[in-house]
Amino acid sequence: MSKIAAKMMGLRSDRMIFRDGKIVSATSSKSLPFAEVAESAYSPQALPPGMEATLYEYCAYAPPGNAFPFGTHVTMTEVDRGTGIVKILKYVAVDDVGKVLNPLIVEGQVHGGVLQGVSQALLEQMVYDENGQPLTATLSDYLIPSTDTAPLIETYRTETPSPLNPLGVKGVGEAGTIAATPAIVNAVEDALSPLRVTVQKIPLTPNYVWSLINQKSETIGEPHRS
Repeated sequence: MSKIAAKMMGLRSDRMIFRDGKIVSATSSKSLPFAEVAESAYSPQALPPGMEATLYEYCAYAPPGNAFPFGTHVTMTEVDRGTGIVKILKYVAVDDVGKVLNPLIVEGQVHGGVLQGVSQALLEQMVYDENGQPLTATLSDYLIPSTDTAPLIETYRTETPSPLNPLGVKGVGEAGTIAATPAIVNAVEDALSPLRVTVQKIPLTPNYVWSLINQKSETIGEPHRS
């Protein structure tokens, strides 16, 4: 813009000052508004020789390190010993994503991430037959979360600004996804602790949870209600 304005005003480009929405000459009283210079940037005849008819600027910031968030997610689950169905009774998420610029967006990111983690823990699974053909090729077979799966999520925050970027921010998009799956799996394993079972895979489908319960019931006896 400085070079374009200099040509328009017949001055040297290194004597331009950007101030109050205008490009001002440092050596004369001449000035041009940004809008006029920007419009001229797309007129080849108004440009200095060899300049492309466009206006853009590129800048990249390289932080000295990764600004990881931290937090704790805790969930309370109920396991039906007759069907193996897992029900999430309560979900509490406390996250620290550094300086929060938009609280509503942060809360939405946590909610979306948690629901994705819930889906990974309880529903989503690719199933193949003995010939390697996928049996979960459509959304009528591949389970995704719905309102009856989504728990009521209590979200809380602490703010510890990151020293690794000027805004003091950290990531938030993956926080719920990373935390929800192990939180749910650990809660289910804890609910089944009287049976001394070990969860070895996800998703925790009713069939899989039911098989864990009944496998131990044969040797230990009737399971406790969780």
